[in-house]
Amino acid sequence: MNEVLLGGSIATVSGLIGFFISKKITNANFDIYVDKAKAKASAIENEAQHLLHKSNLKSKEIELEATKHYENAKDRAKADLHQREDDVIRKENSFKRYKQSEDKRINTEAKTIQAKKIDLQRNEKLLKSLKDKYERKIDEALHAIEHSAGMTQDEAKDVLLKKIEEKSRGDIAHIVRRYEIQAKEEAKKKANYILAVATSRFAGDFASERLTSLVHLDNDELKGRIIGKEGRNIKALETLMGVDIIIDDTPNAILVSSFNLYRRAIATKTLKLLIEDGRIQPARIEDIFSKVNEEFEAGILSEGEEIVANMDIGVMHPELMKLIGKLRYRASYGQNALAHTLEVSHLSGLMVGEMGGDVRLAKRAGLLHDIGKSLTHEHDGNHVDLGANLCSRYDEHSVVINAIYAHHGHEDINSIECAAVCAADALSAARPGARREVLESFLKRVTQIEEIASEHSGVKQAYAINAGREVRVIVNATLVNDDESVLLSGEIAKEIEEKVQYPGEIKVNVIRESRAVQYAK
Repeated sequence: MNEVLLGGSIATVSGLIGFFISKKITNANFDIYVDKAKAKASAIENEAQHLLHKSNLKSKEIELEATKHYENAKDRAKADLHQREDDVIRKENSFKRYKQSEDKRINTEAKTIQAKKIDLQRNEKLLKSLKDKYERKIDEALHAIEHSAGMTQDEAKDVLLKKIEEKSRGDIAHIVRRYEIQAKEEAKKKANYILAVATSRFAGDFASERLTSLVHLDNDELKGRIIGKEGRNIKALETLMGVDIIIDDTPNAILVSSFNLYRRAIATKTLKLLIEDGRIQPARIEDIFSKVNEEFEAGILSEGEEIVANMDIGVMHPELMKLIGKLRYRASYGQNALAHTLEVSHLSGLMVGEMGGDVRLAKRAGLLHDIGKSLTHEHDGNHVDLGANLCSRYDEHSVVINAIYAHHGHEDINSIECAAVCAADALSAARPGARREVLESFLKRVTQIEEIASEHSGVKQAYAINAGREVRVIVNATLVNDDESVLLSGEIAKEIEEKVQYPGEIKVNVIRESRAVQYAK
């Protein structure tokens, strides 16, 4: 840019010189103008030289600044490279240490396995030697008996074995009892561990389902419009949707009541849309109800597909997925059926994982064990038969069908996965607060349990306690001994299973005691 300025200055000077030469031709003071022009040109030239010098200095400063930035960037790049090299070296050293540790551990385990293998071979040889020695002793005893008693070898063998059996009967019974006790203790510990781990890893929330839904109104004038002329709107609503609409003195609210959660949800959504729309009349009611019904049908299928995908249990028939989504609108004793189903599925998978079974199959069986509840409002029959028939129709696994039957005692348990589903179902249903029962049915069940226990001979009193989950039976000690009390508890438990419907389990506790009373006078 400075070179351009200098060129412009020189051009200006040249123009001035030409101008003054032309003036000289017509002016006698040409020399004066020439001197002035020369002076002016010299000043401009000096200024141009000065600008050129400044430009060179500025260029050098820029070049030095650029060099400085370059050096700084170069230093940073080198530092970053060194840091990365150090990281790589550190990771390589860490990997080498880990590899050495793993190699050492593997070598140690290999040596341990080899030592155990050698011990096993030694024990096998010792066992074979003892077995041979035992057989020789038996043969010697048989020959001795044969010669002394005049019996054949087979007869002597039978006599000897009977004597050994009689002598060892007590020892065998003691060993059997000991191992039975140990097996029961170990089984109980293992079962408690599996249940504790499963329930601690999955602790789902629960909330009781209600029988009514509240619809908010902006003002009480809408109540008259919902009722309609001569009640035609509310009649159309209740007839079409199959629910009861309660309009009372509650300010800015109406209630939708129904035992069918699915109908109640559709009715609530329809009412809200009608209130927003403002056009409340029979034709509009039918139109909006039809649209809401279609939305709910699509929604339950979408929810079922999402649940199956999240559970990672494989491919499932669309009709089954739709019914799984519909479980959201079913309840048992106030417990939401979908929440219960998901809880059973997760618990089953966790327990089977601890026991070494098929986790995906257990979760699938848990998810489908109550699928029949989606059909109980539209079809006759109990949910167990409905669910089993439905799953058989869509070629579900035999374990799934067995779980559907077995969780209500209709079949015996045939697999680990089925046992886990039954245990998870009892856990989910029996925990306090999970289910709400009507007081009348609860009192009826408790009374029936007490009556069953009281009908047996030798029973003095029977009390149902712990919310009907335990019955304490007081027996006459003179009529019932200890062994009979064990049999009595089993008989009462079996009769309760056959005659009473209840969630979870009921503990039968038979108490026998004798008292000797004397008075000091």
